[in-house]
Amino acid sequence: MAIGNFTLSYLLFTILHFCQFVLAITVCALYGVELDRARKANVSGDSKWIYAEVVGGLSALTALLYCIPYILRFAAIWIWNLVLFILWIVLFGIFGKMYINENPEGNHDIVRMRSAVWVVLANAILWLVSFIANLVYWWMHKERRSRFTSRAKV
Repeated sequence: MAIGNFTLSYLLFTILHFCQFVLAITVCALYGVELDRARKANVSGDSKWIYAEVVGGLSALTALLYCIPYILRFAAIWIWNLVLFILWIVLFGIFGKMYINENPEGNHDIVRMRSAVWVVLANAILWLVSFIANLVYWWMHKERRSRFTSRAKV
């Protein structure tokens, strides 16, 4: 099924990447608050929060690039999605260890960071779905050519 010049799979991928973009920007905002506080206190930012911003920024940029038509047809897209999934899982591990079992006791900063951990996990799951979907798409649509001359379609 095609809508205009775009197939249903392209539209579904675009919706997936839009959700990834929104969650990546949300993570950048949530963790950026802590970096802004450190900046105002004339203290260098903690590497954990900087890592969160880098992962969020890379993911947001990637999600925007993936919305360009036909960019998903490159063979290495699924590899980059796997890398981003691993980065998000590492981020979830870092902050999950810090905040999931933490009792907020009315501290709104801890409540915000616990919420941010779950946003990170949701984004990791979306990148896993994107990895699997792109791998399947690539496998189903790759051109098969003969091994010896690469001219004949098999």
